[in-house]
Amino acid sequence: MLAEKLLDHFRNPRHVGELPPPAVTVEVSNPVCGDIFRLSARFENGRIAEAAYRTRGCTASIATGSAVTEWLTGRTAAEAARLTAEEIEEAVGGLAAESRHAARLCLDGVKVLLKTAGDPQ
Repeated sequence: MLAEKLLDHFRNPRHVGELPPPAVTVEVSNPVCGDIFRLSARFENGRIAEAAYRTRGCTASIATGSAVTEWLTGRTAAEAARLTAEEIEEAVGGLAAESRHAARLCLDGVKVLLKTAGDPQ
């Protein structure tokens, strides 16, 4: 059974889309399941002022992408760097073992985003 928070993020995804430059946009994929996660963030005054995503994947990938962009908004790069897959899972009310790849894919996206953004001051 899927968690209600997960279903809410799946049915009503937040922050869907891609932000225009000067936002940083990255893409990561899971070659095993084929999911693709594209994450955009606009940094302002050392914080993530806005985040958006697009994903091609399962219900869990869509829901975790929504939850991650919601969580990232307003955070500093240092705070985002401390995000864990377990926190992403908690944000959607938990994931079944076979769906945990979705949280890891989002976390990979955040790590690549931060690396690409460098020092977003």
